Amino acid sequence: MTTYEGSILTIQTPEGVTFRLPLASPVTRMLACCLDLLISGGIAAMITQFLAPLAPISKDYYAAITALIYFAVNLLYSMVTEIVWRGQTPGKRILKLRVVDSQGLRLDASQLIIRNLLRPADMLPVFYLLGGMVSIYQRFGQRLGDIAAGTVVIRVLDHKQPSLENVFGAKFNSLAEHGHLAARLRQKVTPHLASLTLEALLRRDTLEPQARLELFGELAGYFKSQVPFPSEAVEQLADEQYVRNVAEILFRS
Repeated sequence: MTTYEGSILTIQTPEGVTFRLPLASPVTRMLACCLDLLISGGIAAMITQFLAPLAPISKDYYAAITALIYFAVNLLYSMVTEIVWRGQTPGKRILKLRVVDSQGLRLDASQLIIRNLLRPADMLPVFYLLGGMVSIYQRFGQRLGDIAAGTVVIRVLDHKQPSLENVFGAKFNSLAEHGHLAARLRQKVTPHLASLTLEALLRRDTLEPQARLELFGELAGYFKSQVPFPSEAVEQLADEQYVRNVAEILFRS
């Protein structure tokens, strides 16, 4: 479920984990776009240098080929870099922006291809005027390409690298004693769900007490349904500790 509050996008995943993502402002997105246009323009300019001998032969032909190169380079530049860097171009990377799925799902390469294929439409009639107008009136700040692809652009917040020892604690992990079940759990849990679980543990102290109980209750119930452990291994564990033990199995060697 996705909701909007001010400039914050709130996503609740099917696993019951809630994330609040700050949306990128139109100004920051435009600055990132300008940086990307400078970089892609420089790449295109270097390519057209090899075609300079064609200019004396036919100026119209040379101008058409040059315009086509600039268009293709700009389109491929955005598409390839966003796929390789998981939703970031160099401009977005510098200004700490990222393209994500609007429903909190794993971002698919096809979504990035779609949003970039529609980039020419957003650029009509000049310099993203249509896309900019659409994004202003869209509550998630989406241009046409984002609407079609189901994506939004968010600000990437700086987080210090967490200490796993602080997350997992030094308590005895009764689940890890059952090696074959722990291995099965690692096979069943997707990387996406594993990262959501770790994120929930990192942010647990920022949650309201009731919301914290409900969140870890849902996570623990889901993990228990996937791989049941013997009763003696889980009967003394609160839901939050159960989730911490699961996360330790998933992330600690």
